[in-house]
Amino acid sequence: MIRTATPADVPVIHSMVRELAEYEKAAEEARATEEQLREALFGERPAAFAHIAEDGEGVPVGFALWFLNFSTWRGVHGIYLEDLYVRPQARGGGHGKALLGELARICVERGYERLEWSVLDWNRPSIDFYEALGARPQDEWTVYRLTDGALGELGSAKSGGSGLSGVSVD
Repeated sequence: MIRTATPADVPVIHSMVRELAEYEKAAEEARATEEQLREALFGERPAAFAHIAEDGEGVPVGFALWFLNFSTWRGVHGIYLEDLYVRPQARGGGHGKALLGELARICVERGYERLEWSVLDWNRPSIDFYEALGARPQDEWTVYRLTDGALGELGSAKSGGSGLSGVSVD
């Protein structure tokens, strides 16, 4: 049911990334190309990893795409789950749980101490699913992100200042 992705899976992974973006009401933000995914997953220096969920006939119905993170507090790696997606017709068949179970197995086997991910606050079906597995929200933390113009502005700022008006970075 769950297997490690291969280069031949890139088109289906790309397709499911697009489906996930549509489900999350952000299709215009999913700009990754198949070639970018191929390089990230199977290039000379892979930055991410993927697993495929298949139905009983070997048809891909879901995927998990993840990468390693590191905890300075625990001193070990963990897994950050970037995307978990199961196609609507296959939901309820145990594929999502099996994908998460495989990532948990990898954590245990390799001595990683965390399996983390984010979920949109309006996605109640996913939240209920995760909580039923024993996952708990990290409600003391707020996720921040720099992209596009703000990332470029900060990244090109001179070392003498932040490059951002009204922001103190002492």
